Amino acid sequence: MSFTLLLDLDDTLLKNNFDEFLPYYLETFSKSASPILEPESFVKALMESTWAMIKNRQPDCTLMEVFESSFYPKMHINKEDFQIFAEKFYLEEYPKLQVLTKPIPGAAELIQAANKKGFSVSISTNPIFPMVEIRERLDWANLSWKENQYDLISSFETFHFAKPDPAYFAELLAQLGWPQGAVLVVGDDLENDIFAANQLGLTTYWVNPVDEEIESKLISATSQGSLADLMLWIERTPLEQLMPNYSTVESILATLRSTPAALDTISRNSDNSMWALHPLEGEWGITEIMCHLRDVDMEVNHQRVVQMLEENNPFLPGIDTDRWADDRKYFEQDGESALKGFIAARINLVEHLEKLDRSDWERPARHAIFGPTSLKELLSISASHDRMHLRQVNKIIKALFADNRFSNN
Repeated sequence: MSFTLLLDLDDTLLKNNFDEFLPYYLETFSKSASPILEPESFVKALMESTWAMIKNRQPDCTLMEVFESSFYPKMHINKEDFQIFAEKFYLEEYPKLQVLTKPIPGAAELIQAANKKGFSVSISTNPIFPMVEIRERLDWANLSWKENQYDLISSFETFHFAKPDPAYFAELLAQLGWPQGAVLVVGDDLENDIFAANQLGLTTYWVNPVDEEIESKLISATSQGSLADLMLWIERTPLEQLMPNYSTVESILATLRSTPAALDTISRNSDNSMWALHPLEGEWGITEIMCHLRDVDMEVNHQRVVQMLEENNPFLPGIDTDRWADDRKYFEQDGESALKGFIAARINLVEHLEKLDRSDWERPARHAIFGPTSLKELLSISASHDRMHLRQVNKIIKALFADNRFSNN
């Protein structure tokens, strides 16, 4: 069985009290930009634009794009001019902030042990910073991205959602191809790490070396302890107990929101040849998958939601949507346009679902194949359908990597 380890960074792998770190970061950054930007206005715009990232819910806007669309108009500066100062800051000034942090004992040994055991290891730090900054903090923790195997490091260039939105963890898993085995989230922050992961249905380990108690009844960690104790706890815990549970309303919504975001990232990080290739004989290519997801959302999922809300226990016919690939000649369609169509359809569907009361999710229906069912059950099947196709896309991309026909920028 596979094992996926999602590790927070600050105060989990690196001792870094962010409330203490942030003022120094802002002061240093504002001084670096002072030749062209007034420091007080700069800090204000930086914080407001960071908050815009945290609140983002658009699956076709990366957090970097959200930041830029907020920050540059506020400061009346273009991206090219600001980037000169930002790059110099992260190269020359930001490394000086290392003195505010300390490596956490056992972190390097944990990564090495996890890599040796064949675990999938990803850094699930809040993606509100650029990759250059996150890699610098990994170096401070003695966890260099050059020397350790990480399957994914979340940053604002490639993510659309931030903590504590559970869609952040769904997007991370979607970019990994929704691994089917055990998944464990490790973090120190009860709201950003533990509660957000709980919402998606993931098991959690609260890094809590002083053995505090969780006071909120809304938050529960699978276990807690020091980072040094983590690997021993994993070895003693049956992996079956660490399997995700994606059955709640919150998990279903997070999954449905994450799919277009992950596909948007995949599309941005690929070359145009991706759309036309069939690296796996007898299986759909990515263009067919995009067309399929688009049409199922537009003609099946949304229509069923509307029907179940308007009618009492309606009959829902079974629809063989797989046939549409040949009937509608999906392979001849434009993959990028199909993705845009799917994103638009999914945004429409999710906005409709988010307005529902909890009682609406229990609305009944009679399905030609599944028999008596509910809106929640059908949407859970839709979320599972998303995960299946993300695994398929991930498999295709790995095949293209192996054949040197895919570029991940």
